[in-house]
Amino acid sequence: MLKNRPNILSIAGLDPSGGAGLTADIKTMESLRCYGFSIASANTIQNDTTFHECHWVSMAILKKQIDVLWDRFPIEYVKIGIIENWSVLKHVVDYLMVKNPKVKIILDPVLKSSSDYTFHTATDSVLLEVLPKLYLITPNRIEIESLFADLSVTQTLQLLSSNTNVLLKGGHYTESVGEDILYFKSGEKQHLLPKSEHCYPKHGSGCVLSSAITSYLALGFSLLEAVKMGKTYIETFLNSNESLLGYHG
Repeated sequence: MLKNRPNILSIAGLDPSGGAGLTADIKTMESLRCYGFSIASANTIQNDTTFHECHWVSMAILKKQIDVLWDRFPIEYVKIGIIENWSVLKHVVDYLMVKNPKVKIILDPVLKSSSDYTFHTATDSVLLEVLPKLYLITPNRIEIESLFADLSVTQTLQLLSSNTNVLLKGGHYTESVGEDILYFKSGEKQHLLPKSEHCYPKHGSGCVLSSAITSYLALGFSLLEAVKMGKTYIETFLNSNESLLGYHG
């Protein structure tokens, strides 16, 4: 007997190499037995080592794509990757919540590509308006340091976690590589240690992790369970081969 798979929407960039963005999200969701819908926030010219250009999709087109999906399918989970700026993010999030006030939105706040292309930098008060509407935000150490330039890392984490759940990824942290910390909005936190002693770097690993967590949430697991299983998924993905482009499944 066939079981219906949960629907998930990914709003992210289109990466021709298939390692990051929409393609990576859909591969992840499919391998975890979810159905992934996709809306391109940007068309990019890149491969696994080089990023040349980013061409943003207008808000008007994003809204039309959201409309055509919501007119036909129930969607309770949305993962957002690269976005033009925080004002566009606010418009997208508000529009999604009009469609489904209970929608759970997971934001991977990508500020730079793995090949060091900067999407956007300065953070303003708009992000503070968006945070309470998100279910989870998944920054890495570098992004935490960049989100609020006037605040320390500790102050930034306090500000974020007072408004939403936060997964601080440890892949860029030299003191304890691979140790992630999950900060709950309730004030609790959970340290998550890696199971693999060594992992091969991968293009788009942040996209894959956030999509895996979103998939496990859509499958009915708690936030802590989803993050733990997402961490196992990403370690398997990282060690799937020695190249920058990983394999799923």
